Amino acid sequence: MHDTRIDALARQLVRYSTYLKKGEKVLIDLYDVPDSIGIALIREARAKGALPFVKVHQSRVTREMLKGAEDPQYQILAKHLLAEMKDMDAYIAVRGGGNIAENSDVPADRMRLAMKHMRPVLDHRIKKTKWCVLRWPSSSMAQQAGMSTEAFENFYFDVCLLDYKALIPAMNALKKLMDKTESVHIKGPGTDLRFSIKGINALTSGGNYNIPDGEVFTSPVRDSVEGHIFYNAPTIYQGIPFDGIRLEFSKGKIIKAEAGARTKELNKILDSDEGARYIGEFALGFHPVIREPMRDILFDEKICGSFHFTPGQAYEDADNGNRSQVHWDMVSIQRKDWGGGGIYFDGKLIRKDGIFLPKALEKLNG
Repeated sequence: MHDTRIDALARQLVRYSTYLKKGEKVLIDLYDVPDSIGIALIREARAKGALPFVKVHQSRVTREMLKGAEDPQYQILAKHLLAEMKDMDAYIAVRGGGNIAENSDVPADRMRLAMKHMRPVLDHRIKKTKWCVLRWPSSSMAQQAGMSTEAFENFYFDVCLLDYKALIPAMNALKKLMDKTESVHIKGPGTDLRFSIKGINALTSGGNYNIPDGEVFTSPVRDSVEGHIFYNAPTIYQGIPFDGIRLEFSKGKIIKAEAGARTKELNKILDSDEGARYIGEFALGFHPVIREPMRDILFDEKICGSFHFTPGQAYEDADNGNRSQVHWDMVSIQRKDWGGGGIYFDGKLIRKDGIFLPKALEKLNG
């Protein structure tokens, strides 16, 4: 029996997230997902008069390519993918897969090589197309979340089909507040961090770029970050799981990075290039349905009462000038049940234990 929630999700992606118009070309990128979502997206795009183009990927095949990545090979591949992306007006990616650690044994130098060549493709997609990326539910994701498969599927559609439009007034109020803020101070267990966001644009994310969504983000002045931070949410990057990451900063740069038994792997990633040891994004997450981490960043960075502080590449719409092949959203949760914490804008407490205090931001408290 067909699940009508799939049609509702396709409708949201086409009509709201990428707001496709007649004659526009959309690349639909499908990674290890059922036919049903691909078919629903094609039909919905055609219903709007858009022209769908489809690519289908398998994660184990992609892994095999990455394991033996060669410079001339990925140079040519990136050239063709960039030409394809330049022909598109919009991009929708649905990413499934049964193993989040599928690429964990890809040699780090091969991964860096591939990411270096793919960066222009990613940059063009982000800057020049209307885009939206989402994960697809699987039994492994349910296991990560500590749920039954059925319960996770229900959770997934509740999260993805949220009325994002209803959050926009409060999100705009938070953006306005961040735009006029100069200094930020974050305190919590293992965290005492100070930095400036003066003069850097803040942006709202209300279902237009990622699904799930629910954040307002900017970036710190590149050399302004001082102090230390402990990320209490687990994370995964380049297929490698990390827990309990701790970073120390001086003049904006990560001068010490620890992650228990994974400290060596952590520092190897942060040594990918100069920009990987500087922060490219600071964001506040507030999706009311997402409350616990599941080592899937599209969900975890939106956790209610969380913030993420991201080593690597800055978005050019909220730009501090940092450039890197790395963009690693690391998350800390500040709700009381996760140890609490406070965020201060220009000395004023704005969020306490994950709860926004200004009245204009109350709708973001879930």
